[in-house]
Amino acid sequence: GRFLREIGKGVYGIAYAHQVRFDQYDNLWVVDKAANTVIQFDPEGYVLMNLGRREEGYHGDVELATQEEARAFGGYLGGPTDVSWDSDENIYISDGYVNSRMAKFDRDGNFLMGWGSFGSNIGQFNLPHAMQIDRNDNIYVADRSNRRIQVFDTDGNFQRIITLDLPYPPDYQPPFAARNPNRQVRETQPWAMCISNSTPQYLYVADNEPGRIYKISTDGTILGWLGKSGRRDGQFNWIHGLDCSQEDVLYVADMNNWRVQKLILNP
Repeated sequence: GRFLREIGKGVYGIAYAHQVRFDQYDNLWVVDKAANTVIQFDPEGYVLMNLGRREEGYHGDVELATQEEARAFGGYLGGPTDVSWDSDENIYISDGYVNSRMAKFDRDGNFLMGWGSFGSNIGQFNLPHAMQIDRNDNIYVADRSNRRIQVFDTDGNFQRIITLDLPYPPDYQPPFAARNPNRQVRETQPWAMCISNSTPQYLYVADNEPGRIYKISTDGTILGWLGKSGRRDGQFNWIHGLDCSQEDVLYVADMNNWRVQKLILNP
């Protein structure tokens, strides 16, 4: 946990970094929801590629589209949230807070296609907040406010849905509000995810409440879970990022506790 160095200081496309990922070449990718950009850095910290474009300064009044009215235009991004790659090194971005779609680029950054729109039907999204791709090129999208994970192939064809449908603990207390005794919703919201390098692969998915991390097989079976909301070690307060690139080790971005927790898993 010792600080080594800073990457990206003064870079034009960084305003509010939402996610960081590393590709197979150890390049760092920064997904910035405020600048509407995804930036690739090499291991030395030099910019290799920029996808999307930061909004320019303006003078006078401007009217912003609502999420329901937003329209995605080609390779322009609107509140991107995550990035991953398929076996051909094509780039996929969950695009995100505004555009409510998935965007696909080739390895050189040329826009190929997008799919999805705002809504709750199959293939639509209400805040695609995280995504990962397995070795078989299945694309898992955390459709946060629709309380589900949608799975697609690399052409954007829908495959199946995964839900986090374990009941809330009877003594659950939200960290920021009083508990609603009339709550009927069973599924929780997927906020963050990673996929293991093991064989077979597993998804690790975190919700915001009741603060759990789930181990899930790629067919959607929940194999186990850990954690709860709170401020103590092993408790979480709005998990916003997960890394499981090392076998049996989880790094957890515990946002509202202002920390990263390292968890050693018992296989």
